[in-house]
Amino acid sequence: MLEQRVQQHFFESADLLYQVAEQLGRPLAFAAQMITDALTGGHRVLTVAQGHAALDADYLAARLAGRFEQDRPGLAAWSLPAQTRAGVDLSRLLQAQGHPGDVLIVIEPEASRAAAWAEVLATAHGQEMFVVALTADDWRGQLQDTDLQLRVSAPRAARVVETQRVLVHALCDAIDQLLLGSEE
Repeated sequence: MLEQRVQQHFFESADLLYQVAEQLGRPLAFAAQMITDALTGGHRVLTVAQGHAALDADYLAARLAGRFEQDRPGLAAWSLPAQTRAGVDLSRLLQAQGHPGDVLIVIEPEASRAAAWAEVLATAHGQEMFVVALTADDWRGQLQDTDLQLRVSAPRAARVVETQRVLVHALCDAIDQLLLGSEE
């Protein structure tokens, strides 16, 4: 019985990954192109998330600034802290750090949290930044036409988190492909 429960995690994850590959392949490629264009145009990538997802925002920024699977010069990318110790809120930090043409990547694996990001998104738009949102629910009302949403919907939050990590890997690989070409 327990073995079947364990296996079910793998089956659910694999099923969701197949669905997402079909649904988000093209938008993810577009996001990679948008980010690459920004980086090669002298702009930066800022990543942000709240709670445990902040680790994924840090991870993404580290893969871009350092390396993913191919050696390349570091890219202008870093993660913004979701909460700051000096009492500066994220919107104010983004206002200070974000510049026109930069890309803000928001990672939010929890459903029904779009409202929590309203002020941050408004600040990014006010700074004339592009937004790429990896979300679990629909943020259409808060995103602009120049933004991109990569939505992963699943009944279990763990499946969303796993899939968003695969999206991060695919995004990093696509950016490296655009910048360096194929290793093969």
